[in-house]
Amino acid sequence: MSGNGAPEITVDGGQDLRVGVVAAQWHTPVMDGLLAGALTALDEMGVPGPTVVRVPGAFELPVVAKALAESGHDAVVALGVVIRGGTPHFEYVCSAATDGLTRVALDSGVPVGFGLLTCDTEQQALDRAGVEGAKEDKGREAATAAVATALALRTVATPRR
Repeated sequence: MSGNGAPEITVDGGQDLRVGVVAAQWHTPVMDGLLAGALTALDEMGVPGPTVVRVPGAFELPVVAKALAESGHDAVVALGVVIRGGTPHFEYVCSAATDGLTRVALDSGVPVGFGLLTCDTEQQALDRAGVEGAKEDKGREAATAAVATALALRTVATPRR
């Protein structure tokens, strides 16, 4: 399982951060789990009222992540899932979404928590979605990574505000 070796990250100081969450709508049970995990983690880190935007699918994540980054959010959490099918569509969407989210983070300087599941089966996605019985909670992990990185950036960069 991919969770082996994951660090335990404790985050303090999220109370003054603006965080945006962009979440795809495909595969409702998986996405409901990812979004719930991210929102729970943000609440536990003291992040007040994250902006949540839903988009049709994973391909649309980067453009909305960019808009959130440009609108003054300190961090963005991107959540989605692509499940392999019988066509090359999987590779195209995974590559485009991953490259786009990376570009948003690098171009804007705003951390993007990567919560895009790229799985062979729906069961693999459910096992990572934080739903009941899941082995991992990638929504929680993506939110924690985004906030921890935003706070780390404050120690090395001049705040944007």
